[in-house]
Amino acid sequence: MNFEHITFNIEYIIIAMAGVILYLLYYVYTKDADYARNIRSIASVVEDLNREMFYLKKELKETEANIAQVPTRMSDDEIYQEIERSVYDMVQPLSLALKQIQNNIESIELEIESRIAQLESGVKQISIPSSIHGNDDEKIIALYQQGVAVETISKELHISKPEVEFVLKINKIK
Repeated sequence: MNFEHITFNIEYIIIAMAGVILYLLYYVYTKDADYARNIRSIASVVEDLNREMFYLKKELKETEANIAQVPTRMSDDEIYQEIERSVYDMVQPLSLALKQIQNNIESIELEIESRIAQLESGVKQISIPSSIHGNDDEKIIALYQQGVAVETISKELHISKPEVEFVLKINKIK
């Protein structure tokens, strides 16, 4: 009986091992399918990259051929002319603006000169009152410094009060 019991246990062990082996085979098969799918997608990407590299190499060769046909170096005269054109294009608007500013300044100067002339003619028309003379100025100043009131000075010298105040202001006394 002991022998039967051992064989019975061995049968279970063999069945269990067969189940593990079947599971491992299933696992390997599914992983192999995943790897195969991944490898196919990588192969497709690599193929696209190779195709793109082929087109880029072709375009590079065409560009190199085009560059070889076009002279790459400009002569010194061409460089000078190009710089001259660029500078002229940049300076032209500035030059026009400066001319406009100069015209504006000239018109302003003319206006200022005419206004100064008007002011000068206006000042010439203003006259200092005839009653005020150098002697009167000295008298007004002397009396004011002695403490005499403006009204009193005006009555004493027979001149108007504004004329007395004018003399004091001109001499910076009041």
